Amino acid sequence: MLNTVAAGRRLAQRTAALQAVVTLATALACLLSGRDAALGALAGGGAMTLGGLVAAWSAFGGGVAGAGMALGRFLIGQTAKWVVVITGMFLAIGVFHLPAVAVLAGVLLAGVALLIATKLWA
Repeated sequence: MLNTVAAGRRLAQRTAALQAVVTLATALACLLSGRDAALGALAGGGAMTLGGLVAAWSAFGGGVAGAGMALGRFLIGQTAKWVVVITGMFLAIGVFHLPAVAVLAGVLLAGVALLIATKLWA
């Protein structure tokens, strides 16, 4: 085994930190378009970051397990992640009427940060 559960937890924490930084940078850039755009970027990026933390908690929360259990935790975590992201987007766009482009930009750039973090640190 090359990776431990503790290494996975550390990777998830670093990834969430990078996603938070990218989300804040996106919100600052969107601030040029107005307060609502900045809030939309924060909501979108925050939903993606929170979803990633939920997925990591599900995948690494139970400690060491067999392959079937680990796959089950991973799949449940990914499902929960996308439920959190889609719910966050719905609330931001549909309920709070934040600009959809800004919300999607926050989600997209937080997703790119996830890819960069896993490429750099995994």
